[in-house]
This record gives sequence, structure tokens and C-alpha cells, in this order.
Amino acid sequence: VETFDKLRVKDKYVVLDVRTPEEWAEGIIENAVEIDFFGDEFDEKLKTLDPKKKYLVYCRSGRRSGKTAQKMQGMGFKHVMNLQGGYLEWSKAHDE
Repeated sequence: VETFDKLRVKDKYVVLDVRTPEEWAEGIIENAVEIDFFGDEFDEKLKTLDPKKKYLVYCRSGRRSGKTAQKMQGMGFKHVMNLQGGYLEWSKAHDE
């Protein structure tokens, strides 16, 4: 979480939230781009992202974002990082 936050601010990564709309309603990390992992157009939306940019990907617990990061790397994205523990860990760290 600490590394995620530092990169999010300093290195101008794009923050990518792959949770569902219901999960987004519970809270979102500031300035995140929302793409529903379970949405019908998920792959098409990933293809619209610039593979030259740097991405920080998160979901609720880290499983979907891990799969998304692997998929993006397979698509030629060079700089993709998964937030381990997902939004659950991030929100715990920011509630203290």
C-alpha cells in the first residue's frame, strides 16, 4: 500500500480500478479509471489504454487486479503493478 501510494503521486501512474460498479459505490481511490472486470467490454476497454503509460491496478482483494495485470503485460504493457490486498488493504491503511 505504501509503495502504491508513493508511485500514485510521484511517478504519474494511471490508477486502474477493475471492481464492479457496486464496489465503486463503496469508495474509490482518487482519480482512478474504472473498468469493470466482469463487464462485457472489459477486453475492449483495456485495448483503448495507452501501453506506454504506467499503471497501478487494484480490485477488492487483489485477485482480479492480478489477473488484469498479467493480461495487460501479455498485451504489451511494460509498466503494470498490482495492489496486493486490493482496496481492502488500501482502505485499512487510510482509515487509521
